[in-house]
Amino acid sequence: MGIKSQAGDLAMLVGKGRKQFLTQLQPDNKLQTHWGVLRHADLIERDWGSRVKSHSGADFLLLQPTFLDILLHTKRRSQIMYPKDIGYILLRMSVGPGTEVLEAGTGSGALTSALAWAVGPGGRVFSYDRREDMQELARRNLERLGLAERVTLRLQDIELGLEPRELPAVFLDLPEPERYLTQVRQAMRGGGVLGAILPTTNQVSRLLQALDQHSFGMVEVCETLLRFYKSVPERLRPEDRMLGHTGYLVFARAMQA
Repeated sequence: MGIKSQAGDLAMLVGKGRKQFLTQLQPDNKLQTHWGVLRHADLIERDWGSRVKSHSGADFLLLQPTFLDILLHTKRRSQIMYPKDIGYILLRMSVGPGTEVLEAGTGSGALTSALAWAVGPGGRVFSYDRREDMQELARRNLERLGLAERVTLRLQDIELGLEPRELPAVFLDLPEPERYLTQVRQAMRGGGVLGAILPTTNQVSRLLQALDQHSFGMVEVCETLLRFYKSVPERLRPEDRMLGHTGYLVFARAMQA
């Protein structure tokens, strides 16, 4: 007996050409696609991994989405953080069950969601942004994933300061992070990890110059590259397109003055 889908579950339907549709199963709802309509009632209590058909007879695969699938389908009003960067950020900043982490620049909430997922029910994410519309979108995305209870959203410019203090990890997704290093350092514990993402080298250079002036050391700059391959045994080779540069990642450790 396989594990069956339930009402309220997030489900992913994969159709022709691996086209993906993410939906939350509700008995009275329907999923409209180019290849026909799928009634949610017909999808509930089905084994994950089952083949299902639309009203027009088109084949779909019913899958429980991975967290990666969910992030890629995050509703957005701005560019979201790419999963290839998020994975390294979580490891590099040692974000795991029971930890506290702060981010500035909530945006649409993709990184916020990943942080909340990683810290677990015993951890806490503090997320700052100046835009109410962005935080409201992030809140809805978090609620959809059942992660809102792990996140404290703060509508505030971080120039006014950060709470709580003695944080082990802070991440900045801001165009001028060097402007706020005084406030960031005051909120961090000694040895804590600061992370930032920036799109251009001149922004990185400005941040590097400022880090040394604010008691940060062990600085690292990198970028992550991800290349997929055509998964056909007879002609295995790289895909024609590659997801290349998305941003420079900067990490540093908070040092004692």
